[in-house]
Amino acid sequence: MGKIRIVVADQSEAIFYESPTLRSVPREVLRITNPAGHKHERELVTDRPGRGHDRFGTGRHSIEDGTTARREYAGRFVRRIARRLDRDRRNADFDELIVVAGPSFLGLVRETLPARTRALVVHEVRKDLVHSPVQALRAHLPTRRTELNGGPR
Repeated sequence: MGKIRIVVADQSEAIFYESPTLRSVPREVLRITNPAGHKHERELVTDRPGRGHDRFGTGRHSIEDGTTARREYAGRFVRRIARRLDRDRRNADFDELIVVAGPSFLGLVRETLPARTRALVVHEVRKDLVHSPVQALRAHLPTRRTELNGGPR
């Protein structure tokens, strides 16, 4: 087993830890933030949606494209996280990856990671622990190989 990278993330912050073993206490190596992640949708959008008329011209309604500004900013942030993890993988900063995030953000991370980096994911924790102390994080991490939920063994 090699170096383990643990990323704990939500839409506003990502904390990168390293750990030499599953039993070690993770050590923070990087923290990146997304200031837009703390804002409400109304603070991220400066205009109202465009206006349109229904087919018969009797009613007006707003036109929206189905994506929210909040999701767009979260997408940008997760791409930033994925680029950093991929760069660290290419630099051989870690051999195995554990991803910790709430279910919806975890899905974004999973689908955004490049294939070679995603292949190093050995465990996922579906819980938002960004604002928890490292001891709380440690309590949710595996301590033995048999507890890993996927990836290289």
